[in-house]
Amino acid sequence: MLNMDHFSDPSLTRISVEAVIELATRFKEEKGRIPVFMEVCGSHTMAFAKTGIKTRLKDFVQLIAGPGCPVCVTDQKSIDSMIQLSEGSNRILCTFGDMMRVPGSKFTLMKAKTEGKDIRVVYSPLESVRIAEENPDKEVIFLGIGFETTIPILVLAIREAEKKGLQNYSMWMTTKLVEPVLRALLDSGEVNLDGFLLPGHVSVVLGKRSYDFLAEEYGISGVISGFEPIQLLSGIYKLLQLHLGKKVDILNDYTYMVKDEGNVVAQRLMEEYLEPNDEEWRGMSTIPGSGLILKEKYASFDAKKKFEIIIDEPRKTKCRCGEIIRGLITPEECVLFNKACTPTYPIGPCMVSTEGTCAAHFQYMREG
Repeated sequence: MLNMDHFSDPSLTRISVEAVIELATRFKEEKGRIPVFMEVCGSHTMAFAKTGIKTRLKDFVQLIAGPGCPVCVTDQKSIDSMIQLSEGSNRILCTFGDMMRVPGSKFTLMKAKTEGKDIRVVYSPLESVRIAEENPDKEVIFLGIGFETTIPILVLAIREAEKKGLQNYSMWMTTKLVEPVLRALLDSGEVNLDGFLLPGHVSVVLGKRSYDFLAEEYGISGVISGFEPIQLLSGIYKLLQLHLGKKVDILNDYTYMVKDEGNVVAQRLMEEYLEPNDEEWRGMSTIPGSGLILKEKYASFDAKKKFEIIIDEPRKTKCRCGEIIRGLITPEECVLFNKACTPTYPIGPCMVSTEGTCAAHFQYMREG
């Protein structure tokens, strides 16, 4: 049986760190600079900070947090629209916990709740279906944010509501897809990368083959990694091995969870209910085909079509979350970080989300 304790064993972690440093030193001797890798998973970002790996390797490997946090990459207009939904009468809003404290241009969902609006934190979209069934006289709306990890669960909720014939249930879906954003990052040429540490959870759904385009079209390597210290270090080590061996490849270092073809059942479920949509990303404008929306057949469950939302132009702040998720700056380079913007009084979503880069730096990496 798989022993998960093995992946966080302190003695093995120290050995793994030294092995990475050795290869990174060779890389620097050959290239005249340290390697630059980007993780595109919020859980990886938090794990790198929490375990101290990012701090320990900072002089040997530059680890950049990319657009892997679902809440963080959601544009301000979408956030304002979702918060605006709470203003309607006879409604119950259901959401994951991270969304409660994300600042809108005028207020937050938390503030709306304290003022008497019926807003409920759920741990699964299926809970919101149950709430709709129990409250037939109210409109129940679930705020569906997420990457491919979450999207199949959103669809399951829609399918369940369809089976139950619930006419008072809908979902405000603002989903994001990994491949289009990776392409947008590479096409922009804003950040020069030596490889990607690819997301473990998303890859369970997508599969290893979904990243072949990175090697075949862009000539850049990627390693799918788990989340424990040794798994993270192994991912970095294998990226370094590929570079030093002058190879470009996509490696699966999370084989007991990720298969080449991914989760075919989840993929088919998404194909049945959803179709591609151009999505707006925080700090990245609109990326064609980078999201999914409900097909016309299921339009009655689409809250964007069911409710008319009119919002003003989002307020401007000095928050640089958009640049942070593109890997252009670190949180410390934002003038608001640990000053006007803290977890207690966040100004941008990167400080709110449990997968946000600013939250990770504030909790585990800030000095003083």
